[in-house]
Amino acid sequence: MRFNKMLAIAALLFTAQVSAETLESIDNCAVGCPTGGSSNVSIVRHAYTLNNNSTTKFANWVAYHITKDTPASGKTRNWKTDPALNPADTLVPADYTGANAALKVDRGHQAPLASLAGVSDWESLNYLSNITPQMADLNQGSWARLEDQERKLIDRADISSVYTVTGPLYERNMGKLPGTQKAHTIPSAYWKVIFINNSPEVNHYAAFLFDQNTPKNADFCQYRVTVSEIEKRTGLIIWAGLPDDVQASLKAKPGVLPELMGCKS
Repeated sequence: MRFNKMLAIAALLFTAQVSAETLESIDNCAVGCPTGGSSNVSIVRHAYTLNNNSTTKFANWVAYHITKDTPASGKTRNWKTDPALNPADTLVPADYTGANAALKVDRGHQAPLASLAGVSDWESLNYLSNITPQMADLNQGSWARLEDQERKLIDRADISSVYTVTGPLYERNMGKLPGTQKAHTIPSAYWKVIFINNSPEVNHYAAFLFDQNTPKNADFCQYRVTVSEIEKRTGLIIWAGLPDDVQASLKAKPGVLPELMGCKS
């Protein structure tokens, strides 16, 4: 009996070690994940890395890595509370009850399901830590078209990886979800920063910023900004692993990646 217990303990230790090594091998940011968010609530998964905010109940940022193997279709949207978070720090599916009718919001993925459903832990894309109340016109309009073009980048022979960091802004009151009494803050805008292959240093990067009330038929190309503007408005440092002088040079100017996404220069 004692020997069996020792074997069980050894197996658990081995599993924990493998899990830790697996997590250490996951890099959804390539040039450093953002800094300046919540310091102790980051979650690393194959599908994404996110930094949760216990006050807003939504992620400060979500980073993900699209490859030629990650897109997939036909996956279900089974909303769940993130089991890795304290229940007080996130929402539950019932909290969204009545939200679409009252506020015209969808449950909007930050790391997109269609682009990442081929990963082993794809079901975590439907955890509410990766979801925010996003206006339906934005979620189904220019945001969806941007995600489509982002995903199409990986079809190019000269692109092996697409790295993205995305997140919310809180610059004005957007009301409250009618189905919950839990304190939370609905985002007033969303941003997305994208680069291809190994680094933005070759100038193939893009940054976009959308107000929640962006019209459904809006052209996402019209919402290009610099990374510096996103940093100024979020308080985050994007691409934190790059040298300071490289960061300063890149972030102050728009990249050329939008031209590969159907935007005119």
